[in-house]
Amino acid sequence: MAIIVAGSLKIEPGYREEFIKRSIASVSLARDNDSCLDFAVSPDPIDENRVNIFELWTTRDALDRFRSSGPENDLFSMVKSFHVAEYETS
Repeated sequence: MAIIVAGSLKIEPGYREEFIKRSIASVSLARDNDSCLDFAVSPDPIDENRVNIFELWTTRDALDRFRSSGPENDLFSMVKSFHVAEYETS
Protein backbone atom coordinates (compact mmCIF):
# COMPACT_ATOMS: atom_id res chain seq x y z
CA MET A 1 0.00 0.00 0.00
CA ALA A 2 1.07 3.60 -0.60
CA ILE A 3 -0.43 6.96 0.30
CA ILE A 4 -0.70 9.76 -2.27
CA VAL A 5 -1.33 13.33 -1.15
CA ALA A 6 -2.21 15.59 -4.08
CA GLY A 7 -3.89 18.89 -4.69
CA SER A 8 -3.41 22.62 -4.86
CA LEU A 9 -3.16 25.64 -2.61
CA LYS A 10 -4.29 29.14 -3.50
CA ILE A 11 -1.69 31.47 -2.03
CA GLU A 12 -2.36 35.08 -1.03
CA PRO A 13 -1.44 37.33 -3.98
CA GLY A 14 2.26 38.12 -4.12
CA TYR A 15 3.36 35.37 -1.71
CA ARG A 16 3.79 32.30 -3.93
CA GLU A 17 7.58 32.50 -4.28
CA GLU A 18 7.99 33.07 -0.54
CA PHE A 19 5.70 30.12 0.18
CA ILE A 20 7.74 27.84 -2.08
CA LYS A 21 11.04 29.10 -0.65
CA ARG A 22 9.85 28.51 2.92
CA SER A 23 8.65 25.00 1.94
CA ILE A 24 12.16 23.87 0.98
CA ALA A 25 13.05 22.65 4.49
CA SER A 26 9.97 20.39 4.60
CA VAL A 27 10.58 19.10 1.09
CA SER A 28 14.20 18.26 1.97
CA LEU A 29 13.22 16.51 5.20
CA ALA A 30 10.57 14.48 3.42
CA ARG A 31 12.86 13.45 0.58
CA ASP A 32 15.51 12.36 3.08
CA ASN A 33 12.95 10.05 4.70
CA ASP A 34 13.22 6.45 3.43
CA SER A 35 9.42 6.14 3.56
CA CYS A 36 8.90 9.11 1.24
CA LEU A 37 8.99 8.12 -2.42
CA ASP A 38 8.28 11.63 -3.75
CA PHE A 39 7.47 15.08 -2.38
CA ALA A 40 6.94 18.24 -4.45
CA VAL A 41 5.70 21.77 -3.88
CA SER A 42 5.56 23.35 -7.34
CA PRO A 43 4.40 26.64 -8.86
CA ASP A 44 1.44 26.30 -11.21
CA PRO A 45 2.46 27.36 -14.74
CA ILE A 46 -0.80 29.22 -15.40
CA ASP A 47 -2.10 30.61 -12.08
CA GLU A 48 0.46 32.86 -10.36
CA ASN A 49 -1.23 32.36 -6.98
CA ARG A 50 -1.46 28.56 -7.10
CA VAL A 51 0.95 25.94 -5.76
CA ASN A 52 0.59 22.25 -6.63
CA ILE A 53 1.32 19.61 -4.00
CA PHE A 54 2.29 15.98 -4.55
CA GLU A 55 3.50 13.46 -1.97
CA LEU A 56 3.97 9.70 -2.20
CA TRP A 57 4.54 7.73 1.03
CA THR A 58 5.03 4.01 1.61
CA THR A 59 2.56 3.89 4.54
CA ARG A 60 0.01 5.97 6.41
CA ASP A 61 2.11 5.61 9.57
CA ALA A 62 5.16 7.09 7.82
CA LEU A 63 3.12 10.07 6.60
CA ASP A 64 1.64 10.65 10.06
CA ARG A 65 5.07 10.46 11.72
CA PHE A 66 6.46 12.98 9.24
CA ARG A 67 3.58 15.39 9.76
CA SER A 68 4.01 15.30 13.53
CA SER A 69 7.77 15.92 13.33
CA GLY A 70 8.12 18.48 10.53
CA PRO A 71 9.52 21.98 10.95
CA GLU A 72 7.17 24.49 12.52
CA ASN A 73 6.50 27.68 10.61
CA ASP A 74 3.57 29.86 9.67
CA LEU A 75 3.34 28.83 6.01
CA PHE A 76 -0.41 28.45 6.17
CA SER A 77 -0.84 32.13 7.00
CA MET A 78 -0.10 32.64 3.27
CA VAL A 79 -2.73 30.11 2.12
CA LYS A 80 -6.01 31.62 0.96
CA SER A 81 -7.71 28.27 0.22
CA PHE A 82 -6.79 24.70 -0.62
CA HIS A 83 -8.02 21.49 -2.14
CA VAL A 84 -5.80 18.57 -1.13
CA ALA A 85 -6.86 14.93 -0.94
CA GLU A 86 -5.27 11.69 0.22
CA TYR A 87 -5.53 8.42 -1.67
CA GLU A 88 -4.56 4.90 -0.65
CA THR A 89 -3.21 2.61 -3.35
CA SER A 90 -2.39 -1.06 -3.31
